[in-house]
Amino acid sequence: MGAAFKETKLPADAPKSRKALAWVDDRFPLSKLWQEQWGRYYAPKNFNVWYIFGSLAMLVLVIQIVTGIFLTMHYKPDSNLAFGSVEYIMKEVPWGWLVRYMHSTGASAFFIVVYLHMTRALMYGSYRKPRELIWLFGFATFLCLMAEAFFGYLLPWGQMSYWGAQVIVNLFSAIPVIGQDLSLWIRGDYVVSDATLNRFFAFHVIAIPLVLLGLVAAHLIALHEVGSNNPDGIEVKENLGPDGHGVDTIPSHPYYTTKDFFGVSVFLLIYSAIVFFAPEMGGYFLEYNNFLPADSLKTPPHIAPTWYFTPFYSVLRATTSDFMWVVMAGLAAYVVFIWLRSRLSYKTKIAITVLAVLVEIGMLPQVLDAKFWGVVLFGSAVVILALLPWLDHSPVRSIRYRPGWHKAVYGVFFVCFLVLGYLGTQLPTATYTLIAQLATLLYFSFFLLMPWWSTMGRFKPLPKRVTWTAH
Repeated sequence: MGAAFKETKLPADAPKSRKALAWVDDRFPLSKLWQEQWGRYYAPKNFNVWYIFGSLAMLVLVIQIVTGIFLTMHYKPDSNLAFGSVEYIMKEVPWGWLVRYMHSTGASAFFIVVYLHMTRALMYGSYRKPRELIWLFGFATFLCLMAEAFFGYLLPWGQMSYWGAQVIVNLFSAIPVIGQDLSLWIRGDYVVSDATLNRFFAFHVIAIPLVLLGLVAAHLIALHEVGSNNPDGIEVKENLGPDGHGVDTIPSHPYYTTKDFFGVSVFLLIYSAIVFFAPEMGGYFLEYNNFLPADSLKTPPHIAPTWYFTPFYSVLRATTSDFMWVVMAGLAAYVVFIWLRSRLSYKTKIAITVLAVLVEIGMLPQVLDAKFWGVVLFGSAVVILALLPWLDHSPVRSIRYRPGWHKAVYGVFFVCFLVLGYLGTQLPTATYTLIAQLATLLYFSFFLLMPWWSTMGRFKPLPKRVTWTAH
């Protein structure tokens, strides 16, 4: 038998709000969840501004869900009505233009916040042991976010939506044997059509958001299980005080709640300025071609995805037939480097060599064309992020205590990522393609050589406690 029900006894003159909360707590652990997940969650006391982006990501997720619900009330997932329904929302629905611009701006804001959140993890080693699972949940969330943005991109049924979806779906056709059937299955038709619109709508509104919410919950639960990292990369749980909490930790509420409110205020100020004064952001947030109805007989002169996909799209476009010879030479050199410098077992080295030889054969133009390998590199540029916990062998987590030239390596990586992002929005000229190819090589070199360069140089000694100055 279960334990007998015990109701909390409060003084007769207790406030009604307190009585109502006690009534709920007796039946559902509301206060307990609040205290465990935030109110009495002890976090390192040396958090800086880089730690605001996790909270901002939650805020933008709420904005996207709420505005998305209102948009679905008037949107028609029909190829003949979709574009007109968006125009109806913009022109006829009271405040519809505001909701639509909040949603479209929120999509870009989401990626800006998430990219900055990932940048902080890179700088301070937040993916290192014991936080590998936190990173993997975060990476899976990033993949879901990309899928959510892609599926939602088609829904306005404008010119760029239509042709962008056509190009991206056609990438799957480059996969040998199953490519054509896979593309057909994704589209639901031989071309992007009403069937494609309906299934993309279902994924965007129902399937992906459910997975996204589950991954966000798992990300937070894993974070609160092992504790937060900090700018010094020191485990605050290893130095406990008499109360059982780290001597360098403070309760999240009210100390970080107030900072989060300030960060949210600044974010909403910038976000509102964009929504009201520059929602298209010069064509980067909303392409001008997308204000034209989709026309399957008129191809836009320049088809490019939204800016948050362009770094990876540049990798795809950079993979030409000539560039494949450079990739083959780089792969061969990397295998030789593994044999000379790696401490892997002999059997592992043999396996890597055999796999590399098979890949080299596949890269020959007579076997698989550059389009296929472009798709492979496109996907690899995203997936390789998930391997960071096992690629970084540095004896310290934080960039603060790494050699100075490590910061230069990170700087080159960030510049390459930004360059790839910019080039993805431009027409692919010969010069731009060459720059994109160089940036692609540097991008992958950052990760593939990390097991070696991350251990090199003179590291600064870690302090016993976190470095923190009251302000």
